[in-house]
Amino acid sequence: MISVHRAEDRFQGGDRAAGILSRHAFSFGSFYDPDNLRFGAILACNEERLAPGAGFDEHPHSHTEIVTWVVEGELTHRDSTGHATVVRAGDLQHLSAAAGVRHVERNDGDGPLTFLQMWLAPLEPGGEPKYTIVPGIADSTPYALPAAGAMLHVRRLAPGERTAVPDAARVYVHVTAGGVRLGDEELEAGDSARITGEEGLELVAAETAASAEVLIWELSA
Repeated sequence: MISVHRAEDRFQGGDRAAGILSRHAFSFGSFYDPDNLRFGAILACNEERLAPGAGFDEHPHSHTEIVTWVVEGELTHRDSTGHATVVRAGDLQHLSAAAGVRHVERNDGDGPLTFLQMWLAPLEPGGEPKYTIVPGIADSTPYALPAAGAMLHVRRLAPGERTAVPDAARVYVHVTAGGVRLGDEELEAGDSARITGEEGLELVAAETAASAEVLIWELSA
């Protein structure tokens, strides 16, 4: 089964007066849909757009694997374990909240910031918080998230290029740039697909001048 979800259908949240625009793919905060709580291990997939100077003040997380992908701009991250980093487009950030951690996320740059943040449920709760950043992760380099039984694949596709969709119990596809075709469906930036029990699928980049960038979550359950 393939379920396509369009960018414009995401719930819009955030605080426009504070320069924050959020789009939620799943139930989140004040947005509650009992039929859209999660997909496998994925609990949230939030597109955040922060104006210069805007951000999220220090707030807590626990028992969550948080993966952040910057689409445009620079994200300043600070957390209670002492990490202070600037995450740029093409960098992968992973914060394992474990038993508890607090962090700050801000746009301290001069231009707009857009990032995608994905929350996954760990297989086992508790433990010590961990922080990882992979600068400029290369195309086709998978990032393993064994704590959640998941693997993230980053694909950057030239016009017309193809890539296989993993044969897994569940697969979550999110297009961050350009356009791709999945079966009979055309997906553009911000669109996503939830795939269950399918094999032999391919993504084909649109025949345009721009390349496509796609995040593919391979989920064990």
